[in-house]
Amino acid sequence: MASPVPLPAETKRRRGTIRPSRERKRAGSRASAEAVPPAASAVPPRDFVAVAVSYAADVLAGRVVAGSWTQKACERFERMRQQASDLSCHFRWAPAQVQDVCAWIEQLPHVEGRWSTPTLRLEPWQIFMLAAIYGFRKADGSRLVSTVFFQVGRKSAKSTLVAACALYHLAVEREPGAQVICGASTGDQSRIVFSILQRMVKRSAWLRELGFVAYANAVVYRDSSFAKPINAKSSTQDGLNPSFISLDESHAQDFELHDVLKSAQGARSDALLMAPTTAGYSITSVGYALRTTAQRILDGLVESPHTFVALFELDEGDDWRDETVWPKALPMLGITPTLDYVRRYRDDAMATPGLEGEFQTKCCNRWLSAASSWLSMAAWDACADPSMRLEDFLGQPCWIGGDLASRDDFGAVAIVFLRDALLYGFVHLYLPADVVAARARAVPEYRRWARTPGLLTLTEGNMLDFAVVEADVRELCRLFAVKAISFDQFGSFQLVGNLFNSGLPAYVTPKNAKTCTAGTRELEARVMANRFRHDGNSCLRWMAANAVVTRRIDDSLLVKKSTADSPDKIDALDALISAISAMLLQPVAPERRFQMLILGGRP
Repeated sequence: MASPVPLPAETKRRRGTIRPSRERKRAGSRASAEAVPPAASAVPPRDFVAVAVSYAADVLAGRVVAGSWTQKACERFERMRQQASDLSCHFRWAPAQVQDVCAWIEQLPHVEGRWSTPTLRLEPWQIFMLAAIYGFRKADGSRLVSTVFFQVGRKSAKSTLVAACALYHLAVEREPGAQVICGASTGDQSRIVFSILQRMVKRSAWLRELGFVAYANAVVYRDSSFAKPINAKSSTQDGLNPSFISLDESHAQDFELHDVLKSAQGARSDALLMAPTTAGYSITSVGYALRTTAQRILDGLVESPHTFVALFELDEGDDWRDETVWPKALPMLGITPTLDYVRRYRDDAMATPGLEGEFQTKCCNRWLSAASSWLSMAAWDACADPSMRLEDFLGQPCWIGGDLASRDDFGAVAIVFLRDALLYGFVHLYLPADVVAARARAVPEYRRWARTPGLLTLTEGNMLDFAVVEADVRELCRLFAVKAISFDQFGSFQLVGNLFNSGLPAYVTPKNAKTCTAGTRELEARVMANRFRHDGNSCLRWMAANAVVTRRIDDSLLVKKSTADSPDKIDALDALISAISAMLLQPVAPERRFQMLILGGRP
């Protein structure tokens, strides 16, 4: 419903209903409707377009310390600027828009910490991002970019930048009935960006003159637009029509809130979603999924001009202790955070093993699957040999391990071979076909795994068909010299009984520290020493990354998920450890080779 049109002052005066104080306030609001920050005329703004272009050039020339993903983002920026100059291109480059948004944001006040200036001063990497987000326009003049994902180290003022963009959206982009939604998994997290923009309004008279009013749980702009926080457990998710979505620290968010808000944005013609984050521990989070998409975009595998992505992180092989590489993940290092702070943090991490993962995640922007993840994924990836084929081991001695777990979830069968001091492992997975869609809501990779030939067997219905697993194990026994078949106890008694009654060397092994330690240690040592080989199975890698390990006082080990209710699975790794444990219990005697020598006799 349209807002009622106020009666003219003269009509109210005739009726005797005029309120002079309200009319003065309304007149002031109209006079300041096109207000600009008072400082804008006093201090000429910088040439922000030149700063953005120079930053990209300096990164590509190596004059700025930057990681490979940042270099690819700069290459993409320059490529899009060249494309925009072509008259046949569906978007154009608009330097004036870059100048406008940067100049406007630089008049906003600082609300946290101590700074040399009362208002924000954008750094070159921030100006570069704003240029890429707001500088490309559609034919009708509206913004091209509708999705923004950037990953940057802790204390790099990412929430402040998002809050500034949210205020710009309300005041300048003029989306009718604009709604800024600051979303997060918890209430406290959702209020971080909201609190910053709220305090900016409270500290800026010129923002209030524009029509902003800051309340405890909302910031309202001219009565028709607003910003408010919302969390995943909120009962007020329905009925929203967001034009600007902030998903701060997206590494800690699942897809439930993201999907609700993103679908609600469908009616908006000039929508924007911003999902900044540091690296995290959950590879099933919104942040990790967007990072995976970002890598594909920057690698040129996906063409998505409406999406801006930037990954500020250390490169593979960089030493996290070396301060010369830190600016790759912390582009404001020396301003925020201070170099002294990061040095102290690094020293604490070196002295306290439990802090190393936190430092690498938050300061180096390296994703770890869990805060205390077990295997090094760099070492795991070094063990990959995609040329491996199970057929190359026909007739050779081997050991089989299995994990069935819940009947409506993954089942796994692993087979290992020992050849020339190297351990070769293959894993095949099983999943009920009817649960793929539900599992993919939390872990989108399920859909890709289901489509990958030879990786995953889908059984009919919503319960795992153990008969299919049993048939495959029998086929393995026909093709290879199977020495032992060890299945975890959960759900496997009938299957193992059937195999045993057929004369196959099958048995049940309870999963506990006593039975798993030997196999766990063997796999750990072989991965670190590069004496293990796998075929690069992406689902197995995911599960290896999910595994955490409990190291007990008696020096025993037990691999488990980070939390009992986590959607991250480790079934394939459990099956692999079972197979290795069986091998250690029943090793193959080394092949003996004899040579006959004849001494003496007739020449």
